[in-house]
Amino acid sequence: MVHGGPEETTMTFKALILGAAIALGATGSAFAAGSDLVDGNDVDTILELARGYGSASLEKQDNGDPKIKGDIDGITYAIYFMNCTKGKNCEDLNFYSGFLDLKPDMDVINAWNRDKRFGKAYLDSDGDAVVEMDLNLEHGISTDNLDADISVWSLVVGQYAEHVGYKK
Repeated sequence: MVHGGPEETTMTFKALILGAAIALGATGSAFAAGSDLVDGNDVDTILELARGYGSASLEKQDNGDPKIKGDIDGITYAIYFMNCTKGKNCEDLNFYSGFLDLKPDMDVINAWNRDKRFGKAYLDSDGDAVVEMDLNLEHGISTDNLDADISVWSLVVGQYAEHVGYKK
């Protein structure tokens, strides 16, 4: 295929520049609407996003850091704000769900960890089934991405409950 001369190249370059300008918009940002950055100080935003998947309330951990306690389809979970400075500037979230008195064999736990990409499964010190998922917020993530991560957590919790034989 033969390409045009310098005029076609110039037109293609101008189209590329125009496309980039449109993508950046008036603010000069490539982020789409609805993708404001959320970090570990945005507890209320994280709580509201969690409420989109079931009940959720704000509590405090023993050390004073925030914690969200929630319920997704009858399964309780918590979101722990981690690596905080005096209850603020939290760098990570730890999604946690433990199944009291549900003690599957290690083969069941190993199968989860081998076959699933999201959610770390283990038996706690009492031998109860647990699933966790961590999320780094140190430099912020978009609200859209955080919502997608909570959606993944919602799937993980439901699938793990079924995997370990939890009955609601």
